[in-house]
Amino acid sequence: MIKAIEKYPVLSLLVLVLLMLLPSLGELKVTIMEARNFITAREMLSHNNWILTTLNGEPRYEKPPLPTWITALFGLVFGIKNVYALRLPGVIMVWLTGISVYLFSKELTQNKRNSFINGIICVSSFYIVGIIIEAPWDIYTHGFMMLAIYFMYKNYQQYHLKRVLLAAAFIACSVLSKGPISLYALLLPFLLAFVVVYGVKNNFITRTLFPLVLGVVLGSGWFVYVRLADPDAFLKIAEVETANWSSYNVKPFYFYWNFFIQSGIWTIPAVLGLLYPYMIKQVKNVAHYKLSLFWTLFSVILLSLVPEKKARYLVPVLIPLAINTGFYIYYIVEKYASKIKKAEAIPVFFHFGILALVAMLFPVVTFFMFKEVLLSNPTTFLVYCLGLFISGSFLLFFLCFKVMWSSFYTSIFIVILLFVAVIPVNPGFANQNINYNSIAHLKTEAEKENIPVYVLDQITPENLWEYGGVVPKIQKNDNGYIFPKINRFGVLVNDSSLINSGGFDSTYIIEKKEIYDLNLGKFNTRKHKPRYVNSYYVFTKKYNN
Repeated sequence: MIKAIEKYPVLSLLVLVLLMLLPSLGELKVTIMEARNFITAREMLSHNNWILTTLNGEPRYEKPPLPTWITALFGLVFGIKNVYALRLPGVIMVWLTGISVYLFSKELTQNKRNSFINGIICVSSFYIVGIIIEAPWDIYTHGFMMLAIYFMYKNYQQYHLKRVLLAAAFIACSVLSKGPISLYALLLPFLLAFVVVYGVKNNFITRTLFPLVLGVVLGSGWFVYVRLADPDAFLKIAEVETANWSSYNVKPFYFYWNFFIQSGIWTIPAVLGLLYPYMIKQVKNVAHYKLSLFWTLFSVILLSLVPEKKARYLVPVLIPLAINTGFYIYYIVEKYASKIKKAEAIPVFFHFGILALVAMLFPVVTFFMFKEVLLSNPTTFLVYCLGLFISGSFLLFFLCFKVMWSSFYTSIFIVILLFVAVIPVNPGFANQNINYNSIAHLKTEAEKENIPVYVLDQITPENLWEYGGVVPKIQKNDNGYIFPKINRFGVLVNDSSLINSGGFDSTYIIEKKEIYDLNLGKFNTRKHKPRYVNSYYVFTKKYNN
């Protein structure tokens, strides 16, 4: 079985990603970052805004359009309301990222098995997977950049014009996905690490500069066009985005120095793989190990220099970290049975043992914690429990008898089951709000009554996505709100006090029709967010006005 898996690493990585992500891909509610991407894709299809991208009919130039183009094409084929299909490109990008790590590692180490481990670690790292829901653009920009780095590295070994063009093309795709983010957080650390480890070879600058410049020029084409076509909106948005880097979500320099935790189940091996004095005695090629180590550390340092910090910004660090961790995992599974010291065996047993215990205890713990949710779907729960308990038992068996390759692959199978099992049994993803009321039907109902709908203050991207179309915002000047010059229209408002205190009833008959609440959490709990609530009113102009 193991030989069959390792014989076709590209296909095996695809199967792993699909097994982890596809079963629960449609279960989660659309997040704010997804909603923005999906809405922009919808308006590309409905309003033909493919270049001058929009969000709710207003300019949306904060993010370049390549991920949204891809999303729109999937929406065109499978339906723009099909969230499952709209998330598929992100899944594909996770796989391509894993493939690029595998190919780069194979070029680096000339060891197919070690490289396959690196690819597996990458695609099963916590935030590599989580980012496709939390911030879909990130996996595109870093996935494309990793492919560019692979072709650049191959070109250092042996020059070929095709590799130059491919590297430039993927750099362009990365820039078109999230601007210069990956240039700074993934490519620059790689180049710095390469120079530190291998020095500046005769061909390094020329073979780096040409694809880099060409890629940046090609990737900047959209920015240049928008700057010329809609300069006022572009500059206004650029000012806000630039200011955010130094004033929004500011965290201390050391904020990212627990970065290894974001690798999820690989936290312990990741920490051990970073121990340079220990690892240089275990790896066959110290220079290759040093490249992944310095690449990881330079990426963390460069990200730490930026005042604005979020945990998800660590995704580019997890890519070289996967390669670095792979050196440790490969050494352990290859040498455990014969040459490993007792002191080295303790963290290995702890890592795999914890995972085995989690799998075996998962049924008991989840039953007592989420009993009501589980009893509503007992068959699914029992299947997951049985699979996890058996897998955990096998993992302990293989570990005790030092069958390390079987231990490694069994741990991956457990990870797959946990990915699939956690969402259906987690009440945090279930609807516990008795007042839940989706806005999804309002558009159809308003169109039947020929009532155009406007928003007075704000509507979240999640609600806007559910609504299914553009909701124009009522503008405001020094004299107050500028209402549409029609006799009857609908108004969505997040803060209902604006209606009560605005004095609008002197001009309009105001009827409160509905409260739309997209929260899944119970009212008056921390999980119930006021921003997800919109009240709907119908304004009818009084005849004496």
